[in-house]
Amino acid sequence: MKRLLYILCVSLTSSFLNAQYFELSTPKRLGTGINSSAEESAPVLSPDGKEMYFVRTFDEYNMGGINDQDIWVSTKNEKGVWLEANNSTELNTREHNGLTSFREDGTQAYVLFSNGIKSENKGIGLSVKNATGVWGKPTKIEIPSFTVVGENIGFTVSNDGKVLILSLAGDNSKGEEDLYYSLNTNGVWSTPKHLGDVINSAGYEISPFLSKGNDTLYFASNGFGGQGGCDIFYSIKQGDWNDWTVPTNMGNKINSPGFDAYLVKYGTQYYWSSNRNATDADIYFADEMRPPKLEIQETHTNVTAFGGNDGAIDVVVKSGVAPYKYAWSNGQNTEDLALLKRGFYQITVTDAIGQTQSLPVEITEPVPVVQKVIRLPEVRYAVNSWEFINDTTIQSFDSLNKVAQLLIEYPGMMLELISHTDSRGDNNKNLALSINRAKAVYKYLVEQKGIDARRLIPVGKGEMEPARVLDSETNSFIELTEAYITPFKTTDKAKFERLHQANRRTEGKIIGLNFDPSTAPEAPKDYLIFKPK
Repeated sequence: MKRLLYILCVSLTSSFLNAQYFELSTPKRLGTGINSSAEESAPVLSPDGKEMYFVRTFDEYNMGGINDQDIWVSTKNEKGVWLEANNSTELNTREHNGLTSFREDGTQAYVLFSNGIKSENKGIGLSVKNATGVWGKPTKIEIPSFTVVGENIGFTVSNDGKVLILSLAGDNSKGEEDLYYSLNTNGVWSTPKHLGDVINSAGYEISPFLSKGNDTLYFASNGFGGQGGCDIFYSIKQGDWNDWTVPTNMGNKINSPGFDAYLVKYGTQYYWSSNRNATDADIYFADEMRPPKLEIQETHTNVTAFGGNDGAIDVVVKSGVAPYKYAWSNGQNTEDLALLKRGFYQITVTDAIGQTQSLPVEITEPVPVVQKVIRLPEVRYAVNSWEFINDTTIQSFDSLNKVAQLLIEYPGMMLELISHTDSRGDNNKNLALSINRAKAVYKYLVEQKGIDARRLIPVGKGEMEPARVLDSETNSFIELTEAYITPFKTTDKAKFERLHQANRRTEGKIIGLNFDPSTAPEAPKDYLIFKPK
């Protein structure tokens, strides 16, 4: 089919999403008003969509005979049916002819220029339609350093008349024909330049078609592989006119095991030429079906107890284009979240074509209960000291900051800060040590985080109240007394230390939720004074 000569295309419509995602309806062959026993190719629609100009080859009614190529035109009736096509005699000569592009108002058309004498003075011409609707004789457009060499040439002109894309065998072509561009500045066309090695292959690139936004180029090639001998591709302009994305195949609905080329897009319809069902090519069309809008919904479970972390969020994507990416405000990228504490979370879902949707989710928890003891985040101290440990193993300041945040979120909350020690050592020394550790937490929250001192009471319990932990083997709670822990010193040294560590804990008891700064008494000054070792 590449024997078709001087087949030209027009830019009429806008490009779609940068992701270039689309689904197409099943391709259909246009009716007998356009397709015949001859060969049809290079469809071009008028700006109003009511006329289709195309090239017919091997028709005895062509002006140059059965081996000639002429421009034919069909009109669409009110029912959307293309009527019997007629030879556009005013645009045709006894040479190969083709209409390439319309200007925006439809009264000017770019055509293959020929003076009717074989192989002489060929190029690109502009024809103007008069008031009676008749096309005038084309006038040749002057393009520097542009000469038609050989028989194969194609081009498209943007509908604003500013950009010309050429398919031709140039001096620096990589293959048989490459794609070139020329720009119109103040009515003067520039010397054609190569579109670059990314978009041009060692094969041939033909039948260019430029989107209305001048950012997406459709063309046919046999140099990038695909479904058949020649496939239709698209590429997106990245910056300059020689900077394009790697060509993408239009897929197996448009492309067939045969020869497919000369694609144009009008509105949501694609028209192109294919010989998939015959020796000679016909014109086909398919409707573009827009992707479903991305829609998501969520269901969530709130925390069941104050200070707990059993909240969860389940996200369901109702529609969109898979696969999906998930981004949570807490840095997670899973579809769902579990083990959540009270707080605000936001999910942003992005689908395969770049559509995004975000949803805010609030996880709540029951209000604090007065006299309830809560385990504060991990705070550790140096041995026999109330100095906080902040190293690669533990960051006590991070934990203390979470306590401060809790108090900020609940401005009426008042806490007892309770520190405990393990059972090793002297009871009285352990009591004094635990008091100093509670005061260290108090001092940090008051002096470093600005928490009102009257909302806090440091309390030391020493080793008097062992922790209760869940034994995974018996599924029951065990009190970590000295009698229980001591036997592990000889049988399981690691567990022995781990159980003692569990006793060295910091807790908070909620002693009120109605703190009033206007009536609350001053905090004792000795809360900031440590007992000597």
